[in-house]
Amino acid sequence: MTVLEFVVYLVIAGVCGAIARAVGGGTPGGFVVSILVGFLGAFIGVWIARMMHLPVVAVVAIGGHPFPIVWSIAGGLVLVAVAHALTRGPPLRH
Repeated sequence: MTVLEFVVYLVIAGVCGAIARAVGGGTPGGFVVSILVGFLGAFIGVWIARMMHLPVVAVVAIGGHPFPIVWSIAGGLVLVAVAHALTRGPPLRH
């Protein structure tokens, strides 16, 4: 994998992570957090898709290495939901 392919991979993961963060209600952090959410979301999304026997949808191949766009966003949504559940404060009492 060349440096240019790696940078393209990072940008695609960052965009997928940013979409997941935006749809999921947002999380603090910048583009680096979006890249992490995109990459980790890809692993989680592909794992969930394989467990449920779902087809591969919208894969981008960069230098012969596939990157699952849809499953990255879906897995990123799962990560954002878990982050919201873990960081939410105690319930408000009136």
